[in-house]
Amino acid sequence: MRLELGKINITDVQFGDSTKVEGGTLYVNKQELIDLIMEDDHIKKVDVDLARPGEEVRITPVKDVIEPRVKVEGPGGVFPGVVNKVTTVGSGRTHVLKGAAVVTCGKIVGFQEGIIDMTGPGAEYTPFSKLNNVCLVIEPVEGLKQHEYEAAARMAGLKAADYIGKAAKDVEPDEVKVYETKPLLEQVAQYPELPKVGYVYMLQTQGLLHDTYVYGVDAKKIVPTVLYPTEVMDGAILSGNCVSACDKNTTYHHLNNPIIEDLYEKHGKEINFVGVIITNENVYLADKERSSNWTAKFTKYLGLDGAIISQEGFGNPDTDLIMNCKKIENEGVKTVIVTDEYAGRDGASQSLADADPKANAVVTGGNANETIVLPPMKKVIGTLDYVDKIAGGFDGSLRSDGSIEAEIQVITGATNELGFNKMSATTY
Repeated sequence: MRLELGKINITDVQFGDSTKVEGGTLYVNKQELIDLIMEDDHIKKVDVDLARPGEEVRITPVKDVIEPRVKVEGPGGVFPGVVNKVTTVGSGRTHVLKGAAVVTCGKIVGFQEGIIDMTGPGAEYTPFSKLNNVCLVIEPVEGLKQHEYEAAARMAGLKAADYIGKAAKDVEPDEVKVYETKPLLEQVAQYPELPKVGYVYMLQTQGLLHDTYVYGVDAKKIVPTVLYPTEVMDGAILSGNCVSACDKNTTYHHLNNPIIEDLYEKHGKEINFVGVIITNENVYLADKERSSNWTAKFTKYLGLDGAIISQEGFGNPDTDLIMNCKKIENEGVKTVIVTDEYAGRDGASQSLADADPKANAVVTGGNANETIVLPPMKKVIGTLDYVDKIAGGFDGSLRSDGSIEAEIQVITGATNELGFNKMSATTY
């Protein structure tokens, strides 16, 4: 598949009479967007606010972050199986509003939601502080069950990103980047002298607000399968979970997966990037065995020499990570695992809940238990009501002056396990 991404640089966001892009500024018709979201009778009220880089603004509790995109050539539309029809995506041309995002927030769904600070020390831990954010503050109708609220909030964000993305349809991109992965036999034959490398993409699928969607299907219901990397870039994988903010993959992360980007950069130079194997992180042992067996089988079937494995979440998924690693290694395929750590506030505890000698090449996104003090902000989009309750916070986290003392676990994207952050560690 061959995908062209036309990147349109957004340097500012403002409200306007129409939703459009002019001179690098995204203008949003606030009322049109509110009317679109209010078509869902699960939502009692929605407000739309803006947050720009460097402003003294705190957004919380954050549910998802989504980059606006629009399909301009080729089959299907972005977010297939959810917002657009179920059509295989990953080819043709897609325009991207680079530097803009939709952020969903408001009354809490589950306790593992997060904080985005647009300035100050917290801003250094999240990539979303560098974006021009259109924030949806969502209030559900009374008595709505958690999973119904999550679905409504998820759909609101995707519909908003689709609506805003359409403003880029006829805009000339600032840059067009081409990504291509050929059918397997052609791909292998193209660079026979280079090592064949694949990417094992673990998706959070533990249920109870811990889900990810592939072409609209709850990924805990799938067996591992192979995707073209460009399908991921075109919105085939969407976030639907409320796992700890620091290491959840938002929809923005899926659309801009840096492991896929880096593998493409090295493709044809140092490696032959063959493709992506997606797998899930279920709760029951039988499901873990089945998925890790199939994942290892695919690495052998594809003839890989090496595989990068990324995790999502922590604790229970550590077992999936290690099972994938050791079974793939047993097939003769070298692995590198990408994870983060919960090593205690002093960093002295065991970093992962599982381990194996074969997991000897590890990239870490940092220690989520590290503590930080976030200073008060002039403006809060959403509410501070839940700061003491979200994962990484504690009774007394929210101080009387509006500052917050908590673990960096509360910051959306702080220790992301795709490496979409600034945190890491090395040994000498």
